[in-house]
Amino acid sequence: MNRASYLPSIVIALLLSTGTIFCQSGNLLFPETPGLVSYTHRTSFEKDVSATLDTIKTLGITDMEFSNLFGKTPESLRSSLDERGIKCSSFGTGYDDLVKDTEEVARKAKVLGASFVRVAWIPHEGTFDLDDAKKAVADFNRAGKILKEDHGLTFCYHNHGYEFEPYKKGTLFDYLMQNTDPRYVSFEMDILWTFFPGQDPVQLLKKYGDRFKLMHLKDLRKGVKGDMTGSTSKENDVPLGTGQIDIPAVLKAAKKAGIKHYYIEDESKLKSVQVPKTMAYLKSLKE
Repeated sequence: MNRASYLPSIVIALLLSTGTIFCQSGNLLFPETPGLVSYTHRTSFEKDVSATLDTIKTLGITDMEFSNLFGKTPESLRSSLDERGIKCSSFGTGYDDLVKDTEEVARKAKVLGASFVRVAWIPHEGTFDLDDAKKAVADFNRAGKILKEDHGLTFCYHNHGYEFEPYKKGTLFDYLMQNTDPRYVSFEMDILWTFFPGQDPVQLLKKYGDRFKLMHLKDLRKGVKGDMTGSTSKENDVPLGTGQIDIPAVLKAAKKAGIKHYYIEDESKLKSVQVPKTMAYLKSLKE
């Protein structure tokens, strides 16, 4: 298979055209190169893992969050990552696997070299409610303790929007935060899925600080109205800085909160064009 086919000419053109941006110095707001969520290139990964990793490395990305092994063993995927100088810092898994097969989840994460284990969806029917939240708290505390004490891994829950249903003087997301054990349960903020249900990512970062360890960087198309379903068209993902979210303000708050890893996630069909634009935008931001 021709690996070059995985890197569209438009991507190369964008990288070249933004070269001066990538070389800027001074007080940059976001000087590091962000990581990437494997779901961004899920279609390509399903066809050819090695070729897709080559494309990602060409973009200068060396940090990944994987939630799918794409038919590979964790050992094989780790070998492919090592060959390219790419690390997997976070391993995403499903809720049921976390709860029912915690040891195997930990094994895969450690083989991949990850320090974090992430779950991005709490099973529920209809509107997310207090019973759903209570079950998640118990499951997260139990699994998180095993991951931390037995394997040295940090568990993170990735918000998806539906958790912000009102509860008492706050939301059910507040309930999750306040009732999970901070020794064993941390969080990954997806800024789109924080903004979409009407929350302010900046204020949430200020409120809970270092409970957030990881962050998904994505922006919401202008004009799109949110809700608490945890669902919107994948084509509503747009390059950072072109949507509705105040990215500089989020990044400043994230820095103060001590976010450890930032991952670009672009679920749209245009990710091969939009990810380089997002990277160029991040490198253009000044303090």
